[in-house]
Amino acid sequence: MLDRDTRHALEMTPSLGDGDDGWLTSYLDVLTLLITLFVLLLSLTPPGGGEAADTAFMRSASAVSSLPLASLATGIQPRHSGVQPQFDGLDIPGVSVSQGREGVTLRIDTSLLFPSGQAVLTSRGQDVVESLIDVLTRFDGQISVEGHTDSVPISTARFPSNWELSSARAIAVVRHLERQGFNISRMRAVGYADTQPMEPNATAEGRAANRRVELLLRQQVEGE
Repeated sequence: MLDRDTRHALEMTPSLGDGDDGWLTSYLDVLTLLITLFVLLLSLTPPGGGEAADTAFMRSASAVSSLPLASLATGIQPRHSGVQPQFDGLDIPGVSVSQGREGVTLRIDTSLLFPSGQAVLTSRGQDVVESLIDVLTRFDGQISVEGHTDSVPISTARFPSNWELSSARAIAVVRHLERQGFNISRMRAVGYADTQPMEPNATAEGRAANRRVELLLRQQVEGE
């Protein structure tokens, strides 16, 4: 038999009934919060995770912070950026300078270089070409010498068409530069015949403008 104090203690002890599940509710709330926290952390982790992701992220941040402020503000620069100033003030009679999408163009009227229908440089033409050597030497990019003609057909034993004439004139300029000691490893000679006119060929003035030799100077770009 239990004494009075023992029976009283047993009667005062609460029973764990089926409906007393408050502790389970608190546990589920904590678990939900933990899952939410893990999902949030995963969403903030770069793809790949781990040290590799951390390293990639830090490299990206470092690369951006190391860029000059001007480049961040102006965006992509033209491929020929920085070339034009080398030719400011260039004053050679018969030579014009222009800058376009591909680079800087030195344009020479072929009347200064060759007799009509010929591809042999005149003495005056040699002087004009030689006057460009100093400028070309200071330029470190690729140089394309391009011959152009008007639309008047030519048909001789040496030049069956304007293709041969324009190409021969471009080659003549390159060869003369080579004879003067210029390194032509960065050069190429191209003939375009009458396919790239500057002016309509309907007038004498237009045809004269289209007969030309151009030196296209392309600045070398990293990665090319």
